[in-house]
Parts: sequence; C-alpha cells; structure tokens
Amino acid sequence: MENMELLKSGEFLIRDTSHQNIFIPEEFDEEQQMIAQTCKDFIKSEVYPRLEDLDKGNRELMKEIVKKSADLGLMGISVNEEYGGFGQSFVTQMLTAETLGAAYSFSVAFMAHSGIGTLPILYYGNEDQRQRYVTKLVTGELIGSYCLTEPGAGSDPNAGKTNAVPSEDGSHYILNGQKMWATNAGFADTQTVFAKIENDRVLSAFIVDSASEGVVVGPDEHKMGIKGSSTAQIYYNDVKVPSSNLLGKRGEGFRIALNILHMGRIKLGASVLGASKKAITDSVQYANERKQFRTLIANFGAIKHKLAEMVIKTFAAESAVYRVSKDVDVLIEKYKSEGHDKGRATIDAIAHYAVEAAILKVYGSEMLDYVVDEAVQIHGGMGYSAEMDVERGYRDSRINRIFEGTNEINRILLVDTVMKRALRGDYDLFDQAAKLAEDLSGIEIYKMNASDGYFTVKSGYISNMKKIALLLIDAATRTYERNLVHEQEILNNISDIIMEIYIAESLALRVNKIENIKGETGIYRDILDVYVYDSAQKIRKSALDAVYSIDDENTIDLFKAISELSETAGVNVKEARRRIADKLIEDNTYKF
Repeated sequence: MENMELLKSGEFLIRDTSHQNIFIPEEFDEEQQMIAQTCKDFIKSEVYPRLEDLDKGNRELMKEIVKKSADLGLMGISVNEEYGGFGQSFVTQMLTAETLGAAYSFSVAFMAHSGIGTLPILYYGNEDQRQRYVTKLVTGELIGSYCLTEPGAGSDPNAGKTNAVPSEDGSHYILNGQKMWATNAGFADTQTVFAKIENDRVLSAFIVDSASEGVVVGPDEHKMGIKGSSTAQIYYNDVKVPSSNLLGKRGEGFRIALNILHMGRIKLGASVLGASKKAITDSVQYANERKQFRTLIANFGAIKHKLAEMVIKTFAAESAVYRVSKDVDVLIEKYKSEGHDKGRATIDAIAHYAVEAAILKVYGSEMLDYVVDEAVQIHGGMGYSAEMDVERGYRDSRINRIFEGTNEINRILLVDTVMKRALRGDYDLFDQAAKLAEDLSGIEIYKMNASDGYFTVKSGYISNMKKIALLLIDAATRTYERNLVHEQEILNNISDIIMEIYIAESLALRVNKIENIKGETGIYRDILDVYVYDSAQKIRKSALDAVYSIDDENTIDLFKAISELSETAGVNVKEARRRIADKLIEDNTYKF
C-alpha cells in the first residue's frame, strides 16, 4: 500500500480510488490493538472512577491523571524515539485519539497536552528546544498548553493584539497581551504563545514558561461541558521570553497556527469516535434493561431506528477517519524520502490533507452531537439526570463544533481549499466541471442495470454525486466569480455535498474491503445501503437549494440534471435498520 498512487487533498471529487488503496480499522495489527487496550484499561481504572471529582474543576487531580498517562507511554505515541517517545504511525496516533475520546474532559486535557501543547515544539522547534521541552513533555515532567485565541481574535487569529518587543541587547523579548480559552492553563508548565513582534503584520510563536514573572493565570471558566478541563485566561505583563524560545522563524507563527489547527481538526475527527461508541454502548445497555409496557424498550421499532442510525453515522465517520490517516502516513514517508525530517514531514503531510481534515472535524462533531442527543432520548428522564454518563456526554459534545475553528469556518475553508488546490494545478477540477456544464442534457448519468454488481452500483451512485458537486462549483464560480466568498449559504450547500461524497465513498470502499477480507457480510451492506440512500437525498436538497439561490440561466436544466443524478434504487430502510439494531442489541455493546 505504501507504493500506491496517492490522491491529493480534495482530488477524490474527480478521481476514484480502489478499496485496495485504503486502510480500514479491520486491519489494525496486534500492536495497535494492544495500545488501544492499554488506553481503555487506563480510562476505566483512572478516569471513570473520578469523573465527578474532575467535573468539580479539581486542577491538581486532572494534572495527576494526565501525568499518570505518561507512565504508560501514552504521551509519547506521536513523538520520535530520540526524544523519548514511541514514534508510532499516524494511524496509531488516531487510534489512540479515538480510544481516549471516550474519557470525557480527560480526553480534552490529554489531547491538548500531547497534541497542540507538545507537537508545535516537536514539529517546528530546533534541536535545543526539542531537548529542553519535548523530552520532558513526553514524560509528564512538564505539562503543555497552547495559547492562540484572544478576546478580539477568535476565528481570525492574525487580529490578535499580543505583542513581543525585542530587548536592546537581543537576549529576550518583552511579551504583553492576553489569551483566552487556553486548555490546561490552570496547571500547564509550558505555553505555546502567539504574538506579533513589534509592528509585524503576521504572528510569531514563542515557548513561554508558565512560572515566568509577569505570567498571570486567571480562574477556570465555568463551562457548559468538559468541566474537568482547565480553561482560563492568561495575562502577560512585561514577560521576559528568552530569544532562544522563539519557535520557528519570525513571522512563521501564522503558518504554525494554521497547520496545528489542521492537526487538531483531523485528530478531533478520531476522538469523537470514542465518545460516540461510548454513548452508543451506554444507550443499548440501558435499552436492554429498561422496561415499558411490560417489554424491554430495545424491542420497540422507534428505539431500534435510533440505535441503528447512531451506528450508521459512527461507522461511516470511522471509515473516513482511517482512510485519510493512512494517506497521511504514506505522504509522511514520501516527504521523508525526499529529505525532510520526520517532524516537518508529519505536519506538512497533515496540512496537505486540509480538505479531509475539515470534513472529519465538521462531520464528526455533528455526528457526535446527533448520537449523544439520541442517547439522552433513549434514556428518557434518566438521560437528563447528572447520574448518567450520557448527560455528561451530551454537554461535553457541544464544544466540538466550536473547537479547532468553528464548523461554519471549516465549511467555507473546505470549499475554498478545494478551489485553491485546483487553481494551483493540483488537479483538473474546473475544466472537468465546465465540460459537464456545457451539455447538461448530455451528461453521462449512471443508472443501475440488473447485471451490475453490488459495488458497481454504489460506485455509480457516488460518481453521480461527484458530478452534482462539479456542476454546482461551475455554476457558482461562473455566476459570482470573486464575489463567491460572500455567498456563504451557497458555499455551505457545496461543502455539505462534498462532505457527504467523501464519507459515502469511504464507507463504500471499507465495506468492499471487508468483504474481500471476510467474505460477504450483510450487516455492513445494510449500513452502506441506508447511508447512500440517505446521502443522495441530502445531496439533492443541498444542490437544489444552491441552484435556486444562484438562479442563473440554466436553472431548469440544472434542476433536471441534479434530479436524475441523485436518483438511487429504493431501500427498505426499516428492515435494514432493524437488522443493524438487532446486532447491536445482541452484542449489548458497540461491536462493528
């Protein structure tokens, strides 16, 4: 698989790939499964018994548990061996993020430390900085945090006012400003802080020791969820930062921030899987115990519908997560073979897949919100009680649509990145889109034939979906040209379509590969049947909303083309969902 021809980020819109060229969770090796089991055992013994105390905002307890995870080597999964880590593959890093994602606010503290608190120094730091900080962050001797957001600079980090002025002798910088929403702020030893040097237009990045004179950490914020996570404002009052603690080059901070955000997005896509599977397991176990009208509620069709839909969305998201994770691994190896060190090769590979990272972030966070909402509903009144884990899961989930760039920003970023990659010549998107639009009545539309194999049918439908996306991109860019950036509603329509395409294709490729490994497995075809059927309808709605909003001279012809391209064969979704739910109910845990 390492020798496969990689698709560039967003290129899936115009090129197909084989199931043989993707990685699926069913291929985890023994070492990966052992690492995942270690994570599960850790949160079961160290986190779950202390959830109530953590939710009371016990900073020291959270710090203690985070440090304990270092004793098992969990903080070093992503870090090179020469700095005390295990140097695991990106797929393994994502599996670790997924497994620990079931640990509620602990997962936020852990990911902030081992991800955005450590990796900027590993990826952009010099050797001295790596030795001074990364080696201690891996062991838990130091706890890290990441300080980007300011009261007046959220989605636009370059609007930040925090400023650094070089000293006359050049030995240090004088740092002044304020940061907010800094995770781990209450107990972190190191901070990656973004500030503008003098009158620079763009940010630079600094490693700041929390104990430095002039660093003032405020009290923890009172939050809706993730209450165990320390989130506070930090004030910098004439803080002396050694010049040796400038991270990367002067003015490179904005690039560092953006690339770390890509990493945060893609890993968030993994962590929500763990939270989702935990909520599904809690829900089915409750449904298998709770009786109403003299029968278990698991026997009711309405409950089965909910359980099945939770599984379908989670399984589909998981398919996309590990598809792109392997792509990242392959690209890392390619960059390393070209002479890049592992740190830069890794962050550049992650940043390359910016489109897919945004998809995983948006789809995953909204998938989890759906799952935890239905989990509360299945629990009924008990789901609203703080006694139940699903109540905590419901509150904790909500931040994911805001973390790592809001979903609104990510939807627009997704489309914008696809178009920019095409404009710079990464792939021939606009010409293919224009050719389709030239003759709307002559578009080659896949229609199912009785002789077509199962996966031929699914790939045909997904190919039709891709053509819808291309037609809309063509219509929108022709109509609005440079003003398209101001048509956010239409960009959202296109973004939603692109997301559905990537998730549906990833799911289809996974089910195909499962069958090549295990033989035909009906339950996974049920998941795929329902997902593609539903996706086609969602895509049709989003596409027509965009068409009627664009209102160009081809509206009628576009309507006809989209209507035909979004047609799929009927699916008995009731029976398919019941079979999915019945397997979940029988297993009494998420086991897909």
